[in-house]
Amino acid sequence: MATPIGNLKDITQRAVEILDSVDWVAAEDTRHTRPLLQSLGINQSLISLHDHNEEYRSLQLLERLQRGESGALVSDAGTPLINDPGYHLVKLLRQHQIQVVPIPGPSAVITALCAAGLPTDRFSYEGFLPAKSVKRVQVLQGLAEDTRTLVFYESPHRVVATLADLKSVLGADRMMSVARELTKKFEQFVSGTIEEVSDYFEQHPDKVRGEFVLMLGGASEKEAVALSEWDGLIEVLLKQNLPIKQISEIVANYAGIKKKPVYSRVLELKG
Repeated sequence: MATPIGNLKDITQRAVEILDSVDWVAAEDTRHTRPLLQSLGINQSLISLHDHNEEYRSLQLLERLQRGESGALVSDAGTPLINDPGYHLVKLLRQHQIQVVPIPGPSAVITALCAAGLPTDRFSYEGFLPAKSVKRVQVLQGLAEDTRTLVFYESPHRVVATLADLKSVLGADRMMSVARELTKKFEQFVSGTIEEVSDYFEQHPDKVRGEFVLMLGGASEKEAVALSEWDGLIEVLLKQNLPIKQISEIVANYAGIKKKPVYSRVLELKG
């Protein structure tokens, strides 16, 4: 069941009715959910279900549902399972033919995309990028030639470093939009090139607060097609067991194109 991501008025009437009628509510953090229920005038039994207890808690909840009880699953904010706990529970319930009814509502991914000004006909939600720069760069290199709009979550203490890595891997001119504090009083969208957005947050450290949604325009179809023309050469070099870095340099120099996207393509083809 989806709950507000900031503005409590975003709760749906259907969600309120169900929260008030079930036997219990499984919550990612009961300390967070209790104030929400209290604001709605609901006094409900809460059960914790989070990343560290989800597997064994799911078995307990399954037993209760099999006895005829009813329950609701909520995360701290937004829609459960979207970078929040709930997958193990829903999978288990489906395996035991227990009905799972989705109650739609707010989601930071969709909310941000609606106002970002980036293409939304095709997009890829990638969750949180790795915390360490080396692994983060590796992930970004694998996405460098993706033509879909890319969406990430990021925390305030990493967002400046992540923007720097985006600039390094995807280039300073790739268009992006950053949303922060969605639906709250200080909601903000910062849009422009990666370089412009990165410069903004470096120059305004007071704005590096709250939860962030990073959205990037995809690589152009022309760029992706042009790069794929060299797949044959890359595959031949891969069969020679040459290092990825060396293959990238050879292909980039021969084709007269940038090495970074070639490196990403070599990684993709190597599997």
